[in-house]
Parts: sequence; structure tokens; C-alpha cells
Amino acid sequence: MQHKKVYETEEYHHRLLIFSENRRIIDRHNAANHTFTSCSFSNIVGLNQFSDMTFEEFKKFFLLTEPQNCSATKGSHVRKSGPYPDFVDWRRKGNFVTTVKNQGFCGSCWSFSTSGCLESVNAIATGKVIPLSEQQLIDCAKDFNNHGCLGGLPSQAFEYIRYNKGLMTEEDYPYKGIDGTCHFEPGLAAAFVLDVVNITSYDEKAMVDAVTWLNPVTFSFEVMPDFMHYKEGVYTSSQCRNTADRVNHAVLAVGYGTEKTGALYWIVKNSWGTTWGLDGYFWIERGKNMCGLAACSSYPLPSV
Repeated sequence: MQHKKVYETEEYHHRLLIFSENRRIIDRHNAANHTFTSCSFSNIVGLNQFSDMTFEEFKKFFLLTEPQNCSATKGSHVRKSGPYPDFVDWRRKGNFVTTVKNQGFCGSCWSFSTSGCLESVNAIATGKVIPLSEQQLIDCAKDFNNHGCLGGLPSQAFEYIRYNKGLMTEEDYPYKGIDGTCHFEPGLAAAFVLDVVNITSYDEKAMVDAVTWLNPVTFSFEVMPDFMHYKEGVYTSSQCRNTADRVNHAVLAVGYGTEKTGALYWIVKNSWGTTWGLDGYFWIERGKNMCGLAACSSYPLPSV
């Protein structure tokens, strides 16, 4: 009822078995992390809209299924000198971050990471928050090595916006969550990219620098089965890989912090709706290239 799930009779029993197994996984995880508040890195998982799905199903519908070439991320960010504050959150600096969106059953996370970053960069530059179109990127950016609902990279999407001369608003080009035919209208373009800034692969300190002094930044990482159940805390994994060829999800770093225990974390905006995680956000370990998060980070320079 909470997630408005409706099943046929045969599917109901199948989903119930999957749900029950996921519930056991969640209970075991939380039992092992019952000392959460005293741990340096630990996270609590819980039931959510994905609890009736296997991880294989989840990957098919919500993650990048096409291999991503993160070699596109060649460094051009110029790092400033420190020191850096212990806490940064662009949501608290002003009206610079749009609300959490929901990509639905489409591997379009890359388009939400792209739009979210450009929305924030534009808002910081102009003082105006304009929700931008993910659907335009899905439909129109395929010549820039993006694959619609099968995946893509924000750095390549920024290049599309730059050379295409603009991205329309979400209102004028609404989200459908399926691959469609491009119908970009140049006269309705609302946001523009002057240039694309790629952060040197695996340079997580440069990511901190950019988020501290400039704006939120996009990044990609490898999602593992336990992440679909994330609820709160600092996510860390000993199972994921930290190389560019394994990333399968793109998100937006809007800030970072340090727990009382000394644990460093990123504050990250996701695109799975507000019922997942921390009202649609999550924290992930910072400073260790956790799950390859420093492999493919970028942001645009706005043309205003």
C-alpha cells in the first residue's frame, strides 16, 4: 500500500518470496551494525520501494547497463589552496539545489546527475532555480556516446548541451522515462554550457575543492546489492571495485561532512525519489575513492 504495488496472483507469491529474502538480508545487516553510532563507518538499511526486486532486476531497470568510458574524464579543474571547512552543503547556502527527482524504470541516472548539476551551477550564477529536462538528454544526446535508458555519462551529456546550444526546461520537455524521438526546440533552450570541466580521475581532493569553492559536482560509482536497501548512515563497501570500468550509477555531490567519530562522507543527491534513503539523499565514505566515485567527476561552466 505504501508504494502502491499491485500484483497478479502468481506474481504476488513470487514477489513475496523476494521480499522475504530481502527482509532477512536487511535484518542481518542491521543486526551486525547495531553499534552504528559508535562505528567509524556504518550504515542502516531498510525496506523501500525496491524490496520486492532482486538485484538483477534492479540493475536492469535502474543502473547503467552499457559499459561507460570514463576515460572521457581528463583533468581540467584547477585546484585552489586550502584549508577546507569540515562541512559544506549547497542546500543550506541558498536555493541552489532542485528537489529530488525520480528516474523510474529507466537507466537514466546520468541525465539526472547532469541536469541536477547544471541546475545548481545556473542557480549559483543567476540566482534563479530552473528545473531542466532529463528527457531531452535521453532522446537527443546519443551522438555523444550516451544510450538513453541504457546509460551515459554526465561529462558527455555536458558536451552535448554545449555543442547543441542549450537544454530545455523540464516543463517544456517533460520526463517520460522511455527512449523517444528528439524534439529539441532551440528557441526554448533555458540553460547553456560554455565549457565542461572534468576533474582528474581518482583525484578526490579536487572534488572536495570544487564542491567547497564552486558548486556541486557529478560523479559515478559502482552500486552493489546492499546499496539498493540503503536508509541512513555513511555507506561503505568491501565488495565494490574502485576502477572506472565498473561504475554503473551517476549522482550529484552537493556537499560533504565529518562525523563526530572522524568519519568523512559525501552528501549525495540521488534520482530514486524521496522515499529512498535520506529523503532521496545518501552519505558515502569520502577520501578512499569508495566504489570508484572519484573516477568520473565533472561539472559545467555556465553560459549566462
